[in-house]
Amino acid sequence: MLIIPGLVYGKLLGEVGKKIQEAYGVAGGIVEQAVSSIRTVYSYVAEERTAKDYKNALKPALELGIKQGLMKGMAIGTVGITFAVWALQGWYGSTLVINRGAKGGNVFTAGLCIIYGGLALGGSLINVKYFIEANIAAARIFEMIHRVPGIDSADEQGKTISDVKGEVEFRDIEFEYPSRPGSLVLNKFNLKVMSGQTVGLVGTSGSGKSTVINLLERFYEPLRGDILLDGVDIKTLQLKWLRNQMGLVTQEPVLFATSIKENILFGKEDASMEEVIRAAKAANAHNFINKLSEKYNTLVGQLGTQMSEGQKQRISIARALLRNPKILLLDEATSALDSISEKAVQDALNQASIGRTTIIIAHHLSALRNADLIAVIQSGQVGEFGSHEQLIQNSSGTYAVMVKLQRTYMNDEVLLEAEDTEDGSAFPVHDGTIRVGETPDKSLSRNSSFGMITNQQQEDDSSPNLRQLISMTAPEWKSTLLGCVGALGYGLIPPSNSFCLGALLAVYFENDHTEIRSQTRIYCFAFLAFAVFTFLTNVIQHYYFGIMGEKLTERVREAVFEKILTFEIEWFDQENNSSGAICARLATDAVMVRTLVTDRLSLLTQAVSSATLAVVLALMLSWRLALVAIALEPGVIAAVYLREMTMRIMSKKILKAQSESSELASEAFGNHKIITAFGSQEKVLKLYDRTQVSSKKESNKQSWYAGVGLFVSQFLTSALIAVICWYGGKLLFQKKITYKHLFQIFFILVSTGRVIAETASMTADLSKGTSALKSVFQILQRETKMDPENPDGIKTEKINGEIEFKQVYFTYPARPKQIILRGLDLKIEAAKFVALVGRSGSGKSTIIRLIEGFYDTLSGSIEVDGIDIMRYNLRALRSHIALVSQEPTLFAGTIRDNIAYAKQNATEAEIIEASSIANAHEFISSLRDGYETYCGERGVQLSGGQKQRIALARAILKNPAILLLDEATSALDVNSEKLVQEALERTMSGRTSLVLAHRLSTIQKADKIVVIDKGRVIEEGNHSELLALGEKGAYYALVKLQQLPVI
Repeated sequence: MLIIPGLVYGKLLGEVGKKIQEAYGVAGGIVEQAVSSIRTVYSYVAEERTAKDYKNALKPALELGIKQGLMKGMAIGTVGITFAVWALQGWYGSTLVINRGAKGGNVFTAGLCIIYGGLALGGSLINVKYFIEANIAAARIFEMIHRVPGIDSADEQGKTISDVKGEVEFRDIEFEYPSRPGSLVLNKFNLKVMSGQTVGLVGTSGSGKSTVINLLERFYEPLRGDILLDGVDIKTLQLKWLRNQMGLVTQEPVLFATSIKENILFGKEDASMEEVIRAAKAANAHNFINKLSEKYNTLVGQLGTQMSEGQKQRISIARALLRNPKILLLDEATSALDSISEKAVQDALNQASIGRTTIIIAHHLSALRNADLIAVIQSGQVGEFGSHEQLIQNSSGTYAVMVKLQRTYMNDEVLLEAEDTEDGSAFPVHDGTIRVGETPDKSLSRNSSFGMITNQQQEDDSSPNLRQLISMTAPEWKSTLLGCVGALGYGLIPPSNSFCLGALLAVYFENDHTEIRSQTRIYCFAFLAFAVFTFLTNVIQHYYFGIMGEKLTERVREAVFEKILTFEIEWFDQENNSSGAICARLATDAVMVRTLVTDRLSLLTQAVSSATLAVVLALMLSWRLALVAIALEPGVIAAVYLREMTMRIMSKKILKAQSESSELASEAFGNHKIITAFGSQEKVLKLYDRTQVSSKKESNKQSWYAGVGLFVSQFLTSALIAVICWYGGKLLFQKKITYKHLFQIFFILVSTGRVIAETASMTADLSKGTSALKSVFQILQRETKMDPENPDGIKTEKINGEIEFKQVYFTYPARPKQIILRGLDLKIEAAKFVALVGRSGSGKSTIIRLIEGFYDTLSGSIEVDGIDIMRYNLRALRSHIALVSQEPTLFAGTIRDNIAYAKQNATEAEIIEASSIANAHEFISSLRDGYETYCGERGVQLSGGQKQRIALARAILKNPAILLLDEATSALDVNSEKLVQEALERTMSGRTSLVLAHRLSTIQKADKIVVIDKGRVIEEGNHSELLALGEKGAYYALVKLQQLPVI
């Protein structure tokens, strides 16, 4: 009777708890996407929309949470059955005394055993919730642990080849992605790559080029056909060994939030420092790494955000070269590099390709100059195959047409070799070079620069504001009041029950049987009343506290997320503010705050009402014994308080350690393909274990402190009982108390001690809740350095789009010693097409980030229409700017949702028009679900070119006054690039357009081309003017470096 109701409600609670976790998983996904793509969110002024989506996603969890509160009250309310059992034993005990002549002492002993057993079982029901939550979490964990993957990376079965030559063959391959069944990507695909050959794959975006690499790496299995390595089916080979024979560099470089050295070591875990440096030199990365203040120990930030695109790509190439693979797989490996770095890296890759099989995927055909053979993939098949010379013989062939499209307008085929000048510049310096002093005086620094330390101190000094917390619960004051009433009522039951219980046991020693029957009947009915009252008060308190708690959780999460979306980009660059850490904060801290306020308020109210009634009853029954017991209570309370303080300090350290592991786990899941390709699972697990060391250490300490604290509190409680028995016996001997009153006071004070013990058990939750509360208020009380919704900022419905940089100096807050812009002077006239070119890391992308208001300058000013951008309302300013970055950011929704992200109320016609301009409508319509096709996390279900075109369509839909394109066509195939470039030229008409490009063929029609080197303008003019400078010109050198041989 005592266990079955608890088990039934426990199962129901478990099912509801599982649904709550699944419901919040959707909301958590919104946070992860928003924070990891925060620049896109800010650029498209989508903060309010994202916060609204998060708010809507929290609704199901709210409703389920309230339901869980009701069921929890019913589950704990079943402890009332214990009182019914007491009524039964009271009646039966009196029967034994009257009819069987049983001794009152024996009945008393049996009654105590039943009572304490009932108390123990009843108390265990209170903790059912934690077992249920643990069971739910464990079920999901074990589901993943026991899942048998279709392709098991850890499977050590299969054979190996002793002397790998590197011959690769695809035979009649048919393949479709599991997420898009019915849509064949490869259809009867055949390709043979001989050992040591370099083969290039070209074709339109989405034609299946990257799929070839995915299948060779065995990320997927083909539907039909075979893939052979040295004549052996790769399905029969040991998987980890197979992947160790290959080095992969993807189109979108993936780095982990650790140092440059550790990122390169993903290629070969046991490599020496000399090997790391050698690989970095081969990838043309060593020079820029050495210029960083921390060199190879420089942290790259989450997803490599502290590095430029070219720097990230070179680190990725170094990682692939470190393992000295037999097969080199390059998926647009040089697409992110500037012309000079591209040539240097391409030369390095050409050298690295000697003696090994190399498969190169490229849209820009200059990367295939030295390829032995080139395969043109069309409709999932090899449409053309041969060497460069053979393919261009067919002037109407696909490849020949692609080559013609990519030729520059210069006819001179001489390639100029650029050499570094003494100051490290890769460009020749001529009379037009602007020379600026190295570092400005720090007195010129604006308020927002180098403020990270001050800001961090501000965050650490934040303390929970009780008034603000109460104000957050104020809207549910009725629910809070009713919950307190229920808790108050339930708190009265233990001393009331103890009063009746002591009296009942005393009845057993009466000689008058009639009196025994009469008194027993009264107390048995009282116990039955307690059973009903227990159930009702528990349902009332947990239901209404559930309402208050769930709404508080929702309100805290909404407030924290909305506040986070006002913070400057600098805050997100900090290591402890990654998407994983923020998701963990929102998921756990809000729940801890709810636990602190609701569950603990419930227990505190019960404790106060129970202790108050216990003291009153004890004083009424025997003031002498009561005063002795009350005098000893402060010792118990002090032990509880000291334990709580110790646990608070320990829990703070544990939360910090857990945040680090959450961040790493989030990165690992997001970059699973790279981890799998490099066989780095063990390395990641070691890194994860390393983040767990401090957490385990602190948890072990906490367990010891918790155990000692619990021992002290329980020891003192037991000592208190011993004193009551001793002093009570003394008073009884002195006839200053009756045995009935002694029994009553004993049970009353024992029940009060149990309440104090429960209060002691909540100290761990109190300390965790207090730490979580501080974490929440660190965010809520933090003042952003660059308020995007500054009420005093200028809001304008229209801007002309004139942009001017005046003596701008800038360093990234995460790397304050490395100056990116050095006195930059640049003017971009309204409605003009201006292009920025220069080597990777020269500051081009930084210029775009500053125009968007992502960072403030160290000194100098940036003006839009003659007004410093810091005087604008940043969200209003950003509404007139559209950004398309080199790595397109898509969200886990449909294609329609991603395009409409630029304009919330966009019509179907507007979406289709924008897609058509971006050359995306045709491929979208060819998909089975069209615009309703799911893009996957970060757009993983689409090819790089498809993602880029959707991102372009999104920017076009925004219809901005200022268009910022950061290598916007780098991921497109030749035909798409030409069409999109023509569309962009139409789109750029009448608006200010700033284009960052390594491919100079895309910017020759620019009104002005600006060459940036080391954060300064060294040349500017149109295409013809800059070419007229001849060989001494930096732009001239870049153009010559990109020219294909004449056909």
